[in-house]
Amino acid sequence: MSDPTKIRFELSENDIPHQWYNINADNPVPPAPVFDPATKQPISVDTLLQLFPMPLIEQEATTERYVPIPDKVRDAYKLYRPTPLIRAARLEKELGTPAHIYFKYEGASPAGSHKLNSAIPQAYFNRISGTKALTTETGAGQWGSALAMAGQMFDISVEVYMVNSSYLAKPYRRIIMQTYGAQIFPSPSAHTKIGQSYLEKDPNHPGSLGIAISEAVEVAAESGGQKKYGLGSVLNHVLLHQTVIGEEAIKQMDLAGEYPDVVIGCVGGGSNFSGIAFPFLRHNLKDGKHTRFLAVEPTSTPSLTRGVYGFDYGDSAGIVPILKMYTLGSDFVPDPIHAGGLRYHGMSPIVSSLYNQGLIEAVAVGQRDVFSAAIQFARAEGILPAPESSHAIRAAINEAIDAREKGEKRVILFNLSGHGFLDLSAYDQYLHNGMIDGSVSNGQLSSLAERLPQVSLP
Repeated sequence: MSDPTKIRFELSENDIPHQWYNINADNPVPPAPVFDPATKQPISVDTLLQLFPMPLIEQEATTERYVPIPDKVRDAYKLYRPTPLIRAARLEKELGTPAHIYFKYEGASPAGSHKLNSAIPQAYFNRISGTKALTTETGAGQWGSALAMAGQMFDISVEVYMVNSSYLAKPYRRIIMQTYGAQIFPSPSAHTKIGQSYLEKDPNHPGSLGIAISEAVEVAAESGGQKKYGLGSVLNHVLLHQTVIGEEAIKQMDLAGEYPDVVIGCVGGGSNFSGIAFPFLRHNLKDGKHTRFLAVEPTSTPSLTRGVYGFDYGDSAGIVPILKMYTLGSDFVPDPIHAGGLRYHGMSPIVSSLYNQGLIEAVAVGQRDVFSAAIQFARAEGILPAPESSHAIRAAINEAIDAREKGEKRVILFNLSGHGFLDLSAYDQYLHNGMIDGSVSNGQLSSLAERLPQVSLP
């Protein structure tokens, strides 16, 4: 039985997971092959080594259910993990719902989001593999901040290509990255050949995560092995690292005396949704549980709800591996909404596979509704959420209202993946009625399936 007076559910350092959970061990559908963008043939290890160190390549391909977390990574996790599980009792009361709402608060990390969960092991595995520097992209700046901090921990320099619209709108994220020692370039930038090609067409290009990825990959691939590429979402090894969130949450829900009926996370590439959802989904797949899983994306980048499922480039220039995923097309440039971390044209191959099988659900929500939920949550619970995380809040509130209307007790768990203290310009815009929702026209998606790269399955 749950205690209605208890709000916070804390774990000790000893409860930090010793293993990451790999859902590929339990996914009914095996992973699709990955293709070389140049040859359109299954990608080789040598090609992947241009971008990633061998330990991360091995994690990308493993089918083992659990992957050990190195002691040095666990020691670094102790700076902020375990993160708290909190019951949103004040929000429940305001909504007048019989639902119980819980959230896992990843904004408690020094970088302000869940991204540090993967940045730390990526920096560690690159360090022990002899990598001298890391290149990466960032949208809202959460991933760039996390990798910059992790680079300092393991003495690796970091070079960040930040989506131009976010670079201009979020100056304090830039300052954080620079404080941790990273170099920052607005993307598209004059620093790469790919960036120059976009600037020639439009000197004021707003940028996209796909373009920023292309720039970071170009620099890594041309470095002669000195630099490797760090990715904040999408690929298997990143999602693997994030499962520390859900593994802790399972223990904390047990402390609360409840088990979630629905687990919710925002999705851009899929990392924080996977982190909270996959360990609980294991219980569905292996133990007969019936929890629902809801991935929440913006109406401006609705890859799951309006994209096509096929093989596509992971970046805009077509130089990174071709993945099977739900996609809006690698040439897609979304409206410049404030949830910069969700402005990606595709979705994680694993998340895409699970959605295609009907094992998870998805919904798209507009930016104004998202910020309305963020304000309501902040006033009830006192935490200012990041725009990305507020997509999950919107869906959680909708679930709680639905439970109220149906007279159902429902246990709702969502991942509050980051705080919004560096997103105040977005809140200012919402509060003063200057905010758009962001959308995608049918014309942007016309003939999309025919425009995807053609590959031959082995």
